Amino acid sequence: MGPEGGGGRPVILLHGLFSNAHVNWVKFGTAAQLAAAGFHCLMPDLRAHGASAAPHDPAAYPPDVLARDLEALIAHLALTDYDLVGFSLGSRTSARAVIAGVRPRRLVLSGMGLEGLAGWARRQQFFLDMLDRFPAIRPGDPAYAAQQFLKTMGTDPAAARLLLGTMEDTAPEALSAITMPTLVLCGDKDNDNGSADRLAATLPDARRAVIPGTHMSSVTEPAFGAELVSFLTA
Repeated sequence: MGPEGGGGRPVILLHGLFSNAHVNWVKFGTAAQLAAAGFHCLMPDLRAHGASAAPHDPAAYPPDVLARDLEALIAHLALTDYDLVGFSLGSRTSARAVIAGVRPRRLVLSGMGLEGLAGWARRQQFFLDMLDRFPAIRPGDPAYAAQQFLKTMGTDPAAARLLLGTMEDTAPEALSAITMPTLVLCGDKDNDNGSADRLAATLPDARRAVIPGTHMSSVTEPAFGAELVSFLTA
């Protein structure tokens, strides 16, 4: 478990691919905004990321392992009334866990579009190709930024590749299981995971919010935390 902040209502925050809880939630003040609004932030480092274990044993990476890890965390903490926020991979993990039966009061899917869930195979192949060519990708290559971010974060490429192999596509009709109030939050220049508008339109009870930024920069914006606070306190 990563750092925690605040002393009130529990909210689980799941970071993005190759990142960690500190960079996604603490560094740019998002967790502080939530804590000031009365939330207790639970910010784990996902398997193969940050301070969490990054084994090279394929047996440590069964299908949907991150969703299973989230289910185990909720059970371990005996949480029954909580909110759930994901960014990018964290959003994908959150959606898969909700489809499997996890029931937060409110859900935030940020940095995510419809094709990042129902159409994941194409995005997955992009990252697998990057890892297969790591660390030799040169500037100008579409995968260069992802390679450099992985290097900067110190994420283990072998463990990351095993983890990517656990992630299956999500059928569009499965998204009907996401029935709780949901915020789909994306930067105005973020189409990395497809269309956030189409995702919001597909979900039973979702609204769309737009903040400034690309996929990488939107989480650095004060507006990111402000939208989370607004939605979770409504």
